[in-house]
Amino acid sequence: MRIVQSFSDFPPDLRGASLAIGNFDGVHLGHQAVLRQARAAAPDAPLGVVTFEPHPREVFQPAAPPFRLMNAEARAHRLEKLGVDLLVQLPFDEAFRSLTDQAFCREVLAGGIGAAHVTVGADFRYGKGRTGDVETLARDGAALGFGVTVAEIESLPGVGEISSTAIREALTEGRPREAAAMLGHWHRIEGPVIHGAKRGREMGYPTANMGLPRLHRPAFGVYAVLVEVLDGAHRGQHSGVASLGIRPMFEGDAPNLETHLFDFTGDLYDAHLSIGLVEFLRPEAKFDGLPALIAQMARDEAKARAILAAP
Repeated sequence: MRIVQSFSDFPPDLRGASLAIGNFDGVHLGHQAVLRQARAAAPDAPLGVVTFEPHPREVFQPAAPPFRLMNAEARAHRLEKLGVDLLVQLPFDEAFRSLTDQAFCREVLAGGIGAAHVTVGADFRYGKGRTGDVETLARDGAALGFGVTVAEIESLPGVGEISSTAIREALTEGRPREAAAMLGHWHRIEGPVIHGAKRGREMGYPTANMGLPRLHRPAFGVYAVLVEVLDGAHRGQHSGVASLGIRPMFEGDAPNLETHLFDFTGDLYDAHLSIGLVEFLRPEAKFDGLPALIAQMARDEAKARAILAAP
């Protein structure tokens, strides 16, 4: 997959793609339906995604709590796995925000990227003041030479409409399997392994520590997890147990993710990991001393192993 950061001076060989447009936070089943329809609309054209960085909500609501389900890197990984050929990651800066809906169609989609076709969700809005919608997009697309497909919002029986908001709610309430049903994959937290206090190693449970910068925070507690080491000498798939939170036993403050990989030996510092949350085991707790904590960690490991070994 090729990644482009601007619509000006666009590579000529990438013009003519069938584009899916949106924020694609989580790349959930609704987003995946948009991608399928974008491919079906022009099966001989490259499949492209147009998205925005930072997320527009981060610009318009800078004081809001972290809400993103994935960072830009994780989103790119997921889109590539789904067969996207081209990712156009447009800077959501002042100049871009000043574009009217007509200018967006004319200067970005037609003139800049050279779209052959555009697919969006039914609730898509764009342009300065969010004046553009699917009707204006279809009208301007017809005038500028690209077709438009509108994908209806996807729903699941017993869950309702699939949305990033509903997925965040499920994660906040400690229901990662419900979130995964809407995502079509495990909710994953990706990032580099950072140096920690190494307490886990001293207790017989070495962990890979990761920060949670500007990401939505699932329920704090202990999870059964599936781990993908994305680079380095230990690249591959592993099972494990992870603690997400502030470490009340050690009076932590900044939330982080500490993951113990089962039956693993090696150095993961600076490696990039993708941690899939499979099942919430228990909330965070403070114990009466290290022996009690270590005993609980052993129970957590046994429970996580059983869950992950189940068909």
